[in-house]
Amino acid sequence: MTNPYQQYKQNSIMNATPGQLIVMMYNGCMKFIKTAEKAIEQKDIEGANNAILRAQDIIDELMSALDRQYDVSDNLYNLYEYINRRLVEANIKKDKAILQEAYNLVVQLRDAWAEVVKVREKPGRNKGV
Repeated sequence: MTNPYQQYKQNSIMNATPGQLIVMMYNGCMKFIKTAEKAIEQKDIEGANNAILRAQDIIDELMSALDRQYDVSDNLYNLYEYINRRLVEANIKKDKAILQEAYNLVVQLRDAWAEVVKVREKPGRNKGV
């Protein structure tokens, strides 16, 4: 028997627009950064490492999905690269302040994408534009 929550989550992903998927990825990254912070507080070095690596995996995936023919993509790539470097440094030092900096950047990106998704997916809006 399938777990209803897992089924709901799977359906959400399968029915999401590309913009919604990006927002979901940012949310996942934020979740892993917060998990890492809690692990650091609890002196759980392995847990912190694993959570930070998961956050980095999401940032790496966002980087690889960029269409680099646009200037904005280069800017996003550089920002993702910076976030990734900060996550590496936070992992090495087990530094919550650095994690918070990365978290704040991801929140800003997520909020911007959420706004784009909201505007683009308004009822009656021509989706082809």
